[in-house]
Amino acid sequence: MVAGYKISSDPKQMDLSVIHGYLAGSYWAKGVPLSTMQTAINNSFCFGVFTEAGQQVAFARMITDYATSAYLADVFVLPEHRGKGLSKWLVQTIIDHPQLQGLRRMLLVTSDAHNLYRKFGFSALASPELFMELHRPNVYQTLKE
Repeated sequence: MVAGYKISSDPKQMDLSVIHGYLAGSYWAKGVPLSTMQTAINNSFCFGVFTEAGQQVAFARMITDYATSAYLADVFVLPEHRGKGLSKWLVQTIIDHPQLQGLRRMLLVTSDAHNLYRKFGFSALASPELFMELHRPNVYQTLKE
């Protein structure tokens, strides 16, 4: 828990303008269309961190079947709220959530937050040769909304 903030997974509380505003400028989702982000949120288990006044300041979503596997995506804390432990609290809340227990595998991709996720048991792939991907890093720049 972090004083002055709360975490919610209530879809009605997610602020699409804050979420899209941050992610559209991020290195991993640069240019993501608003409609794509809305669809992603609608089809994910989302978590937000909010101030006491209700302003959303952080976000993460789990793409999951709630039974066997999950993928942690789009984790961010707005710059002006960093350094307060919000990312650790958010990830811990997600990992501990009752609906996400018993999963065989949780995955994520990060280029700069390895130390954060290691604290929660994430590690490099044990058998990377088993994984394959179809990666389209510039897909949002080619989509027409």
